[in-house]
Amino acid sequence: MVTVEFDLSFQKTFSKIKHSVLKDKIIKQIAKLKDNPESEKPMKYARKGTQELYISPFRLSYLYLEEQDKIFILDLYHKDEQ
Repeated sequence: MVTVEFDLSFQKTFSKIKHSVLKDKIIKQIAKLKDNPESEKPMKYARKGTQELYISPFRLSYLYLEEQDKIFILDLYHKDEQ
């Protein structure tokens, strides 16, 4: 079973979101990641090794550690602040 851990920057950003519908959407997408963590867009260059999931209007950056069977949620940032 894949476990999920959250970085402090993700927790700060997530706690600032006021819309409960958007929060629910993010939670559902994280639950889907647990089923298939390697399905999303792999990043290149400086972010190599991480993956990114688009949840309008945000991007969720995460790292999947296959040998530990763990997803580490790194950050949630606005699409325009990339």
